[in-house]
Amino acid sequence: MKIAHFDCFSGVSGDMILATLIDAGLSPAKLKRELKKLKLDGYAISVSKVKKSGISATSVKVRVDKNRNRVHRTFSDIKKIIDKSSLEPYVKKKSLAVFKVIAEAEATVHGTTPAKVHFHEVGAVDSIIDVVGAVIGFSALGVGAITASPINVGAGTVKTEHGVMPVPAPATAIILKDVPTYANGPAKELTTPTGAAILKTFAKGFGKQPSMEYKSVGNGAGGYDFDDWPNILRVFISEYNVPLKTEELTLLSANIDDMTPEAVSAAQDALFTAGALDVTITPVLMKKGRPAVIVSALCGAEQVPAVEMAFFVNTSTLGVRHAMVNRASLPRKIKKVKMEFGVVDVKVAFLPDGTERDSPEFESVKKVALQKRVSFDTVYRAALKKVI
Repeated sequence: MKIAHFDCFSGVSGDMILATLIDAGLSPAKLKRELKKLKLDGYAISVSKVKKSGISATSVKVRVDKNRNRVHRTFSDIKKIIDKSSLEPYVKKKSLAVFKVIAEAEATVHGTTPAKVHFHEVGAVDSIIDVVGAVIGFSALGVGAITASPINVGAGTVKTEHGVMPVPAPATAIILKDVPTYANGPAKELTTPTGAAILKTFAKGFGKQPSMEYKSVGNGAGGYDFDDWPNILRVFISEYNVPLKTEELTLLSANIDDMTPEAVSAAQDALFTAGALDVTITPVLMKKGRPAVIVSALCGAEQVPAVEMAFFVNTSTLGVRHAMVNRASLPRKIKKVKMEFGVVDVKVAFLPDGTERDSPEFESVKKVALQKRVSFDTVYRAALKKVI
């Protein structure tokens, strides 16, 4: 399984993603052959090498015959085009998933439903080519897992068919909920709804580049030319490595031998509230054979002061030990599963072999079980059955 990591330091758009994949090895001829299966007319794709602030990159342009493509398509229209095509099932499914993300965001922005959204620019032929082409590229290159950096959205304003909009555009802002973003560099729209939706659909995590021995690097050119800022998107493709999230954390701990179990439990809650990622209580024997516990809390650098203060305020300790630790973790996400008792949050972890591990969240299962007056195990099994 190959793993791709996108470096979005200059934003991301649909054509930039497509360009990076071609630069990383996707055959333009194969791409064009597969896109013909859509049976769309009135467009032409050109691929060329350009330089952005002195850096060589691949540029992809989709030129559309505007006289033949004036229709504003709905999600249903796009679904029919993709469903009727002879594309492989994976490409169909994932392409529609991307357009669904865009449709839901546009519906939220305009106060309507996804079915009634007219896509305007996003429904144009070039955007269909960008989305479907990107999915074709992932499939052709054998990419089974994708991660991405935090996304630079840009700044300023952008002209749309609805008028002048702030950057990020409203739909882009909706799509990128729960995704780390920032604004840096030129005051331009660096991230588009199409690019945001592709990464939101495929990326299993956003953050630093994971540990990987990449075999290819692709540079995809954006549409802007800046003097001192390369408007490119980079992709690193690894053949074998796991897309683990690696981070440096602080482990704070204290030995406690003079607190009641109830007080220790309350302290554990307080440490979580202060920002600890994990809190453990370990029984030990201290000097003179005294039974005691070690209270340990794991947290990021920014949370250290608050977690340390929580130790002093909520436990009897006179000192807190600090130790730096490195943690590697599987990428994961939370999805909501609807079953007979209600809706439960399920944690989905992505394993190195491309498979998923599903685990219903304790608090969510507990809440539903109490509401429906059934056992915890009944709700847990019902939720798990829905995701298997």
